[in-house]
Amino acid sequence: MTLHNVVIVGAGQAGYQAAASLRQEGFDGQITLLGDEPGVPYQRPPLSKAYLLGKIGTAALRFRPPEWFEEHRVERITASVSRIDRASHRVLLASGEQRPYDHLVLATGARNRVPAVPGIRLDGIFGIRTLADAEALAPRLAQSRDVVVIGAGFIGLEFAAVAAAKGVSVHVVEMGRRPMARALSEPMSELFSAAHAGWGVTLHYGQTVHRILGADGSVTGVEIGDGRQLPADLLVYGIGVLPNAELAAEAGLSVMNGVCVDAQLLTSDPAISAIGDVVNFPSPFSAEPIRLESVQNAVDQARNVAARLMGKPTIYGALPWFWTDQGDLKLQIAGLSDGHDQTVLLGSAESRKLSVLCFRQGRLVAVESCNRPMDHMAARKVLSRAPRLTPEEVAAPDFDLKAYELATRDAG
Repeated sequence: MTLHNVVIVGAGQAGYQAAASLRQEGFDGQITLLGDEPGVPYQRPPLSKAYLLGKIGTAALRFRPPEWFEEHRVERITASVSRIDRASHRVLLASGEQRPYDHLVLATGARNRVPAVPGIRLDGIFGIRTLADAEALAPRLAQSRDVVVIGAGFIGLEFAAVAAAKGVSVHVVEMGRRPMARALSEPMSELFSAAHAGWGVTLHYGQTVHRILGADGSVTGVEIGDGRQLPADLLVYGIGVLPNAELAAEAGLSVMNGVCVDAQLLTSDPAISAIGDVVNFPSPFSAEPIRLESVQNAVDQARNVAARLMGKPTIYGALPWFWTDQGDLKLQIAGLSDGHDQTVLLGSAESRKLSVLCFRQGRLVAVESCNRPMDHMAARKVLSRAPRLTPEEVAAPDFDLKAYELATRDAG
């Protein structure tokens, strides 16, 4: 079927990239980009870091200036989609308007998981997901003295580092026994735990928030599971996200922890693709279908779908990689460390320049690098080539990951 009209639902990283990649691939038909936030599509990762620190403004967040969308004939519409009519190939907007499509791309992303605790609706409580969130949070942070963060994942710790740098008292409440435990090995978790403690952040592991305390409608503190009360005139939560898969489910598409797609990112309807944070997809780097929340995944999936729609289909098999900036630490992760049973370290935690190579049954599956960017770049190349690197080789006193990557590339 010849495509004349592609509609993209969701104007975040994946949605924008799908539109841009379609034009780069030579698509000359109509592109409609539907998003429920006003303004030009923008980057989310800097919101919890550089934006709150005042290092960049809203213009620097934009993927492209407004003129780009006009020049590339990408129609931007601020609207919520209420329903997908698969039979007639139309999306129905909340306004009552209908938009036809030859192919539909779902890039609806995810939303913050809100803590289910008493007091969560008090004033002074924020998640960080949108520009509006960050714009509302920034002036409150400037006026705060006591901050509590719920969750020691990437977002929570990025914000904790920002708040500590501004001289605010910061407490982080984490249900797990170490920070970023879902994504990191123990050695790297320990490095970041020590770093945050050094910045003045107090971390409470193995604790939940029992209730949020307030007065006159505003947050004043939290009571944690062991009964202690922590003062707070500002509370930020980062306890994960939920995929925005309701629209797909209501349309009868297969949904399980996100919108289910095949190896080419097609849903159970051949006229509908799905990409980004909302997608549960098969990966050569995981034994089971996975859902990833990362810029890399959103960008690579968008490019894959654009190429397929232009007659160049390929199996999606991009290597997952991630990053987080916290204080003076830059953590970069290549691969997926789930289920690893052995680690080998390069560098040292004391110097805050450390790489952790994670092995599963003797096979390298992920590399975590803190302030060792060359290791990260080499790791991405090594992992993409089905590495035969062994723990014993890495443990050799003179092992260098970049040198190994160059040697094995030349040998290949």
